[in-house]
Amino acid sequence: MKLSEIIVALETIAPTQHAESWDNVGLLAGDSLQDVSRTMLTIDYTAEVAAEAREANCDLIVAYHPPIFSPIKRLTAGHLVFDAIRRGVAIYSPHTAWDVAEGGTNDFLADAMGLGERSPLRRSQVKSTQHKLVTFVPETQVEKVAQSLFDAGAGRIGRYTCCSFRSPGTGTFFGEEGTSPAVGSSEKLEAVQEIRLETIVPDSAVDAVVGALRMAHPYEEPAFDLNVLSVRPQGIGQGRIGTIPPTPRLVLLDRIKRELGISHLLVAGAIEGDARTVACCAGACGDLLDDAIAQKVDLYLTGEMRHHDALRAAATGMTVVCTLHSNSERASLKRLRDRLLEKVPRLALHLSQMDRDPFSVQ
Repeated sequence: MKLSEIIVALETIAPTQHAESWDNVGLLAGDSLQDVSRTMLTIDYTAEVAAEAREANCDLIVAYHPPIFSPIKRLTAGHLVFDAIRRGVAIYSPHTAWDVAEGGTNDFLADAMGLGERSPLRRSQVKSTQHKLVTFVPETQVEKVAQSLFDAGAGRIGRYTCCSFRSPGTGTFFGEEGTSPAVGSSEKLEAVQEIRLETIVPDSAVDAVVGALRMAHPYEEPAFDLNVLSVRPQGIGQGRIGTIPPTPRLVLLDRIKRELGISHLLVAGAIEGDARTVACCAGACGDLLDDAIAQKVDLYLTGEMRHHDALRAAATGMTVVCTLHSNSERASLKRLRDRLLEKVPRLALHLSQMDRDPFSVQ
């Protein structure tokens, strides 16, 4: 299958337009029009994971943490990304898009604590950016072109797909000597009945959609406009907060370990007494501590927190629970795997067995 088909599914599950502005998400390496036979899911793309993927003949890596984050000044032999590109292996990262997505990393942690109704611990302040693609197609070819655009990732608005607007009009052109127009003749002013086709394209699918347009359009040089649209997201944000029935903190700690499949936790603050207001944020979320304190959270579940932040939280009566960074994220990959297989049932999908947090408790 084409990589673009998998990207459409990933965009549906975790729209990259909702990722944090500092993040680097979406297709990081590869060609959206390349064929993909096997895919591997991992938190980190390490040398061990790369060897595992090579052994399994995977040609797409979906790495939660982006292997390309800061600007790279050179790519040479021995670099994992260089090796992936040389072998034709594509790399895609959902990262904070999966964190904020419905059912994503933070919802998984909230579920692990038994949280029912929940809301973001901090609502997103970024603007989600999409593009509007406008092109002009002969009436007889509009369905073919539109379907190609949809297949490449265009036309999704919320939970609706294949969205477009079409209006008739007249296009004119004069093909210079040496051109081969699909309609009419060269060296002659032509007027053609065309359909103005408009649709929505997410950031991550722009290259794939424009490529699909050029391949499907009957004209040698299809005319199109690509305009940036900005819309502030509704109900999107980092972390989760809500209330649970009064529950002993020790019971919650056991539940968290069981649901995340880990044997140890780092705990700061009180372990006795009940917790009612709980919050969570996957990864390193000490910067959301003030939000948790302001909302009088009893227990805060995250991946890691700085020493002095943990002291400050404990002083307020809050219990801080740290799993180690990637242990707060890894269990959600099973949910991402299941969601992907629902969208693309014929996808050969492997969950890395070599992916693990770099720290262990001895």
